[in-house]
Amino acid sequence: MKKLILAALAALLLAAAAALTGCSDGDTIVLNVYNWGEYISIGEEGTYDTNKEFEKWYFETYGQKIRVNYDTFDSNESLRSKLETGAVKYDVIVPSDYMIEYFIEKDMLAELNFDNIPAYKNIDEKYRNLHYDPENKYTVPYTYGVVGIIYDANEVDPADVTGWEVMWNEKYKGEILQFNNPRDAFATAMYMMDLDVNSADKAVWDQAVAKLKEQTPLRKGLVMDEIFNMMESGEAAIGAYYVGDFFTMQSEQADDVDLRCFLPEHSNVYVDAMCVLKTSEHKEAAEAYINFMLMEDAAVANSLMHCYASPNTLVLNSEEYREEMGEEAIKVLYPEDYDFAASYAKYAFRNLDAATLDYMTKLWEDFLIS
Repeated sequence: MKKLILAALAALLLAAAAALTGCSDGDTIVLNVYNWGEYISIGEEGTYDTNKEFEKWYFETYGQKIRVNYDTFDSNESLRSKLETGAVKYDVIVPSDYMIEYFIEKDMLAELNFDNIPAYKNIDEKYRNLHYDPENKYTVPYTYGVVGIIYDANEVDPADVTGWEVMWNEKYKGEILQFNNPRDAFATAMYMMDLDVNSADKAVWDQAVAKLKEQTPLRKGLVMDEIFNMMESGEAAIGAYYVGDFFTMQSEQADDVDLRCFLPEHSNVYVDAMCVLKTSEHKEAAEAYINFMLMEDAAVANSLMHCYASPNTLVLNSEEYREEMGEEAIKVLYPEDYDFAASYAKYAFRNLDAATLDYMTKLWEDFLIS
């Protein structure tokens, strides 16, 4: 379903991007939201239209017309790059934890007024005050999850899928997809070699890029959202990606494809959170948007759309959500014996210091042209 949404939105988003001025449209507030692709329910096939429902709710609550310009990105790095150009102004963004650290360090985020976000009470305590925002000044968690290995059991022997090593297995030459962003791509190699993904040691990053180069002749391509079509159709057989997306791929898989998901012992545990940029000209409206996203109807509809785990207690306690997702998916997303705090502390990405970030970026650029 998500791949259809991207196609349907493409033309609309181009037009919306052109309208990103950060100002009001006559008597109507224009709120610019920048989020991951496929991260909210947009009313496709009669489903809940989050942004339209927010616009209605905002007018009923505040007596002010508002219009949401909604744009999407496919990696934290592309988000950072676009914001740092200063070409457009957004109000609400939804980065991952390590990128939030970077934005805080660069003084790009506004401190939130939680009086305007009363639905924050729905966020489970264990997802608050995490390392990227220890005093909970700037962020409201939206999703969390892990990175796993998605594979077609009709093409890949499940017995071979015991860890990241399968993505370097020569048996599957030409069938392997790798992340097209440096942090996640390097991490697959680093977790496999039991290296610290937050290391400031250049030698560690050299080892990771060397391992990625070993994978190059085996790889079919570097991808982000393109992985949906390629895995669902059987065009590729193995790919590292965010586990929540596995359920969407599985629901859309071709008849001759049997997609499965494996969770390596060492893997990225991440949180994506909603923030307001300091440059926002509509901070209170942005906080209202975040508040609306935490309300039950929106939170459940969005979670059913993106299929990631939610830190919102209303979601997991929703009968609709549990029925729609199914108990098998619930067990994968919310395992009973999973120690989130321990795994997050050990494996989550942290903001790299400037020298390490520059070195990683240079290695990646060299890798892409090698």
